[in-house]
Amino acid sequence: MAKVPMTVIGAEKLRTELTELKSVQRPKISKAIAEAREHGDLRENAEYHAAREQQSFCEGRITEIESKLAESEIIDITKIEPTGRVIFGTTVTLFNLDSDESATYQIVGEDEADVPAGKISVVSPIARAVMGKSEGEEITVKAPAGDIDYEIESVEHL
Repeated sequence: MAKVPMTVIGAEKLRTELTELKSVQRPKISKAIAEAREHGDLRENAEYHAAREQQSFCEGRITEIESKLAESEIIDITKIEPTGRVIFGTTVTLFNLDSDESATYQIVGEDEADVPAGKISVVSPIARAVMGKSEGEEITVKAPAGDIDYEIESVEHL
């Protein structure tokens, strides 16, 4: 199976969440289950059932994060020699030829995408249109609202 690309920052966020889940949330949930058990009859014990549900969610998320980290190829774009070509992890500034406005995006893994923060998924229409292209090239993005023409102003390894 092919490794899924992930930025260094994306991997670090997942590792931080994993540490929080294992060292803080898991013990807190175990304590809540133990306290709820002390209240007696578990069949009608809402606190017990809520804590067990939290535990199930927590363990599922731990498994999910561990799997994502194991299946990922962490790419540190700052260690790759800039060539002016758009690759995974680069930060691209696009000039919209119709509206005369610029927009800057970093191309990241699917799980890291956060459009308001300027991080777009490698499988998004914009990322697919710019991958492999170079500064100065014009591209057309096939967007749901129609085709949009851009010029690639800059490609940075930040």
